[in-house]
Amino acid sequence: MIAAKRIALISILLLSLCCFSMLMALKIGAIDLSWHTVIQAIINFDPNVLQQRVVVELRLPRTLLAMSAGAGLAIAGLILQTVTRNPLADPYLFGISSGASFGVVVLIALFGAQSSLMMSGAAFVGSLLSIILLLFVAKRNALQQVETMLLAGVALSFLFSAFTSLLLYWSDPQAISAILFWNLGSFARASWQWLWLPCLVVLLSFITLLVMRRPLNALLLGDESATTLGVNVGRVRIGMLLLSSLLTAVLVAACGGVGFVGLMIPHIVRFFISQAKVIGLVATALCGSLLMLWVDVLSRTLIDNQELPVGVITAAIGSVFFLALLIFKNRRSGGVGVTHG
Repeated sequence: MIAAKRIALISILLLSLCCFSMLMALKIGAIDLSWHTVIQAIINFDPNVLQQRVVVELRLPRTLLAMSAGAGLAIAGLILQTVTRNPLADPYLFGISSGASFGVVVLIALFGAQSSLMMSGAAFVGSLLSIILLLFVAKRNALQQVETMLLAGVALSFLFSAFTSLLLYWSDPQAISAILFWNLGSFARASWQWLWLPCLVVLLSFITLLVMRRPLNALLLGDESATTLGVNVGRVRIGMLLLSSLLTAVLVAACGGVGFVGLMIPHIVRFFISQAKVIGLVATALCGSLLMLWVDVLSRTLIDNQELPVGVITAAIGSVFFLALLIFKNRRSGGVGVTHG
């Protein structure tokens, strides 16, 4: 009974925070709007009123994209940490984000195409290439020795970053400025025309994660225990890696390289809620949305008449969190290496 009340309280709190944060994000910006204008724009939109157009045509799609990106990256990080049983795994450190970014940079630098669907396709090809190389480098041991996959992922991340830098070196100066700004992460390109794609992919990925909850929980017990419980470990792990790469690819194409969200959010949620439960998965997605929403607000408001790249803020927060996590884990285990907590 107490557990049910706690779950209900956490759910109501997170949903309330998301609704309040969303309204705040619609209100705050270069033009500070009144609460009446924001509510009126949502309930009874009038395209002839400039302030309402700012809310509906500029800030609302940007807010929804930020929330989708935060939820999606948090889910992708949770998937990777579960299938590898390593708390340091996330799309950025695993090389998936770098592979997706490389695919988009190739598309823009060599072909000049910037269609959202084409960028998503190029990002998926790049992230899929990263996963294939990851499994090839780790060979068959990757399905048993998950630490090898993480080390290979870090190496591939640097490799794709090097290729991306090489392409930028030989690219047109105008293309370089566009690619650099996009690669640092931004929600400025958000529009109603293609917002459906990242939202749909995040929603379907979350539903898939709920459906696959039991096999994923079994993986946390170890490969042998999962196999004993009837789980096809290799198939589930590869399937989840492909799902994580698709999710990351679509989000990278939509908002550029945003790192460390998938690392931080699952850890923060894990301190309070077991992620083996449905409420843990929901909390992970909602907390990711909250974090990315407020990061976007900071990027728009920290400097007057300028916008900071979202990836710069998440990297600053994530690097501090990463170091703090290592220190905490080492102290907790008496200097022994990091294990899944």
